[in-house]
Amino acid sequence: MKQAIHFGGGNIGRGFIGELLVRSGYEVTFVDVAETLVDEINARRSYDIEVVGSVPKTIHVEHVKAINSNVNLEELLDAFVTADIVTTAIGPNILKFIAPNIAKGLVRRVEKNETPLNIIACENMVGGSTVLKNFVYEHLDDTVKDKVARCIGFPDAAVDRIVPIQHNEDPLLVKVEPFCEWDVDRTGVVGAEPQIEGLTWVDNLEAYIERKLFSVNTGHASIAYMAYLKGLEDIASAMKDEAIVSFVRRVWAESSELLIEKFGFDREQLAAYIRTAEERFKNPHLSDAVTRVARGPKRKLGAKDRLVSPAAQLMERGKKPEALATVIAAALHFDYADDPEAVEVQSYIKEHGLQEAITHFTEVPAGTELFNLILEKNAALKK
Repeated sequence: MKQAIHFGGGNIGRGFIGELLVRSGYEVTFVDVAETLVDEINARRSYDIEVVGSVPKTIHVEHVKAINSNVNLEELLDAFVTADIVTTAIGPNILKFIAPNIAKGLVRRVEKNETPLNIIACENMVGGSTVLKNFVYEHLDDTVKDKVARCIGFPDAAVDRIVPIQHNEDPLLVKVEPFCEWDVDRTGVVGAEPQIEGLTWVDNLEAYIERKLFSVNTGHASIAYMAYLKGLEDIASAMKDEAIVSFVRRVWAESSELLIEKFGFDREQLAAYIRTAEERFKNPHLSDAVTRVARGPKRKLGAKDRLVSPAAQLMERGKKPEALATVIAAALHFDYADDPEAVEVQSYIKEHGLQEAITHFTEVPAGTELFNLILEKNAALKK
């Protein structure tokens, strides 16, 4: 069998990337530091996935094993020599911690095997593989960098699958939604493109990243912030509220205009993609707490993130993002006490006032049309 190394034996790793790799004919070696998880995978060499939706099904995944990188580093480094692909799903903040071992693995790889190898970071971030590459290169000697650059690719990826918070009796069982998307930038590949079921190689990854960010993430955040103002507790409940559903459709109408104008997406295909997103959010098996989806308002109000970026780009194109400006205003009202970012935003507003806070968190300059629109929508929310 072809060999895959996957960093991160958690729910996304097992319930998404690992399963697609096994389905495509790979034996998958999960790399993790959770001793119990590693031991369980090695004892069973298999696990189950429950796909939850209108037609639930169970997928039995075999041809898997695991390595505890804290205990069996040599085994991991040897695995790099024969690997056909390397993937990660560990969280953006953990990439720098796995980089030293990947660097050691690549040194051993290029010493013994100069066959091309691609490393794909499947993280909820933009440019994850590039970020990982930079971390890895910090741990490579100059003498080996040229050979690694010739043999090893780090193509960036965009991934999308909802894996709900879960507490299962079986520690390896993972519940996932039916939908999944894995788009990878073919311009970053070294050698032939690995053929993996469920993976789409694309020429313009930015278009697919922004389609997901401005449809799925923008929509999810919009529902959460409006639901929080209404005192609703979970996303499934919010999707039964006609006013919220009508509102998020207006948000999607605005973001769709941007995506169509900027990237040339087919209008009907984009509408179908957004209808799928709406159905995903209505799935009661995937319902998330409003406060969890809304958490991190400081990050989500950032100039390059899901709310301000599409609003600002629409303004640049002479379009008025009424619904998006309303969501930005609603995010500034998110005062959940158990969210450190929400506490920080509210403290700043209290100390400096809303107008200064808007510019501080969104980078939208005071007095601009978008700034004034956010203020206008904020006043309307208070009524």
